Amino acid sequence: MPRGVARATLRSMTPLPPPAEELRLLDAELWQLDARRTQLLARRAWLVASLRSSSPAAPPLPPTVPRPEASAPRVQNVLLLLGGILLTVAAIAFTLVSWGHLGITGRALVLGTVTLAVLAAPLPLLRRGLRSTAESVAGLGLALTVLDAYALHEAALTGTDGTGYAAGAAAVLAGLWAAYGRGLGALRLPLPAALVAAQFPLVLWAVAAGADPHAVATALLVTAGLDTVLALVLPAGAVGAIRVTATAGGYGLGGWGVLAAGWLSWTATGPGAAARAAVLLAFAAVIALVAAARLPEPGVAAGTAVAGGLLLVAAGGGPLRAALPAGWAVPVHLAFGVALLAAVRADRLPEPVRQGLVRAAAAVQALALLWAVPLVVVTLLGPLGWAERPWRGEPSDARAAVTVHTPWPPYAGQALLVLVAVAGVLFLAGRHEARRPWARTGALVLAWAGCVALPAVLGLPYVAALAVLGALTVATVFLPTPWPALAGSLHLAFLSLATQSATLTVLSALTVSCAAASRWPRLTPVAAPAALGYATALAAATGAAAGWQPSHTALLVLCVPAAAALTAARLGASPATVPVETAGAAAALLALGLAVTDAPMLATVLAACATIAAGTAARPDRRQAAYPAAALFLLAAWVRLAAWDVTTPEAYTLPVTVPALLVGAWRRHRDPLTRSWTAYGPGLAATLVPSLAAAWRDPEWPRPLLLGAAALLVTLLGARHRLRAPLLLGGSVLVLDALHELAPYLVQVADALPRWVPPRSPESCCSPWVRPTSGDCGTSGTCGRCWAG
Repeated sequence: MPRGVARATLRSMTPLPPPAEELRLLDAELWQLDARRTQLLARRAWLVASLRSSSPAAPPLPPTVPRPEASAPRVQNVLLLLGGILLTVAAIAFTLVSWGHLGITGRALVLGTVTLAVLAAPLPLLRRGLRSTAESVAGLGLALTVLDAYALHEAALTGTDGTGYAAGAAAVLAGLWAAYGRGLGALRLPLPAALVAAQFPLVLWAVAAGADPHAVATALLVTAGLDTVLALVLPAGAVGAIRVTATAGGYGLGGWGVLAAGWLSWTATGPGAAARAAVLLAFAAVIALVAAARLPEPGVAAGTAVAGGLLLVAAGGGPLRAALPAGWAVPVHLAFGVALLAAVRADRLPEPVRQGLVRAAAAVQALALLWAVPLVVVTLLGPLGWAERPWRGEPSDARAAVTVHTPWPPYAGQALLVLVAVAGVLFLAGRHEARRPWARTGALVLAWAGCVALPAVLGLPYVAALAVLGALTVATVFLPTPWPALAGSLHLAFLSLATQSATLTVLSALTVSCAAASRWPRLTPVAAPAALGYATALAAATGAAAGWQPSHTALLVLCVPAAAALTAARLGASPATVPVETAGAAAALLALGLAVTDAPMLATVLAACATIAAGTAARPDRRQAAYPAAALFLLAAWVRLAAWDVTTPEAYTLPVTVPALLVGAWRRHRDPLTRSWTAYGPGLAATLVPSLAAAWRDPEWPRPLLLGAAALLVTLLGARHRLRAPLLLGGSVLVLDALHELAPYLVQVADALPRWVPPRSPESCCSPWVRPTSGDCGTSGTCGRCWAG
């Protein structure tokens, strides 16, 4: 406590808030001040406008000083640049237009004097601190030296070759500009300009000497290499412009040199020309890798290393591609791409270079796999063509079996070698902990694809190919993932469609194998539904082989849904339960499709499906299956009545409807929450729908009348007790029955319409309810009930 301060005074003083709270208060105060300032400015603007409109003699407001849009140094630089450009244009115009009016001495004196004066002018400018002016004047002097060289050639050396003279002039100017820049160390323009001029001598000398494309590419790469060395040796800072210029020259000329060397390697017709192009590519690769090892930026270094690695692969594969037969170019380049991975193991390589070489090797392998994709596609998808024309006869070999609709790709053996090689590389890469999951998976997939394509590549007999693929399918069961085994089994199943015996044998083996594999919990979600699917295909194939009608084959197919229901009940809450039930439902749909042309058999199949669904509904977790079971039972009953051509369906439906309604009423009495569709829907639909179908075919009036009365009674009961099922079912049947009875009268009303009704064609004027009489459209082309004709 400070001396001389009472305790009461200290208690009355306001303590300082915490820093966060104080910052919040300050922000709130500043926001209020900004809001108040905005209000005052708006008020001021309104007052100013009012004064100007009401009092013309009001005192003028103080003028606002405009802000400059550009700084003084920037304006100075723009003016100096424009001045230098204009002086350069004037010098060029003087050299081209006025040169012929002067003698030799006059020409030399004029250009020499002007050039020396301009080159000497930066010295006093630098002493006065006018660096920008000195840079502009120095640029003008460098441009004048180019004009001097051009004037010298036009005046005294006209017989000299233009390209060779340009090469020598570029070299001399590069040396002079470099010396001039070193003498005036404060200027930044002469040294980069000298480096730009130094890009041309070697290339121009090669062109002037009539060198071949290899020599020109060599000149480009040598110049790019010198630029690279200069860019790596010079530090950033005072000579940053020189470093940037050298880097741009290295990338630019190096890119053109690489393109030229690559074109020469691709178009080489013999090992000698390919070897010369390979030397150029290797030289470019060395430049790129050395630069990558010295670059400080990791990203740029890694990208440059990728380019170097790809150039090494192209350099190694070019001569061998020219020497080996066609089809070996990709495997050879792949071999050199794999060899890059061996260089990665060197400890002396910097990390960016190592990463770049790995990416280059990965790019080479990816391109090689892309080249091998047609072989895999034809091998895997080619057997699908047998589904269009099964059992057409045994193919000559495995290659003919997979090329039903597609041609065989060229160089299949080399493509198979590529698959195996990349699979091996990925398998070795999987030893690294970080790359193990995806590398091992990729290796297994590629190895499986290669094994599937092997019988077709070797041209094995058809039966031997089936045996090999079957053994492969069994072997892939032991892989960590079951999908290769499933894909292999599908491929084998389609491939077996060529002959009847092969189809039955392969489908039987696949059914048994998948059923056995489903005993392992890891494979059950895939193997169990696969076994049901192959069992369905086997049942259909067995019926077709026995010459059965499709409707009779449906009974054999129904064994699969029954087995699926039993298997799902045994599995319980296993993840494989839903796939198994889905496979069973698909088999049931196939059975219905096979029996749809035979009404009695369709009724039997529907009843069987209803029985299976009812059995499934007995499980506590599948109570909802009772609804499709009831619907299937009703459909079976209706189809059976239609198949028997029953004219009085009520004799068969009422004995079912009455007990069903009583059971429904008893259930709603015990459980008032039971829905009316569950309690009364099946019983009402069992009689109303078949009776409606019979009423529509009955030409007499008692049946429609009785059906309408019954439907009206059901509708009223549903409305009275607010039950949705009786209301909707009874109302729908009542409306349809009434429309059927009113249809003839509606047609007669339509026929009696006046003549302003739009005319109709003779084909559509007669109603299907009333047959045309003699003299109608059917005989004379004019209907007696309408005026169309």
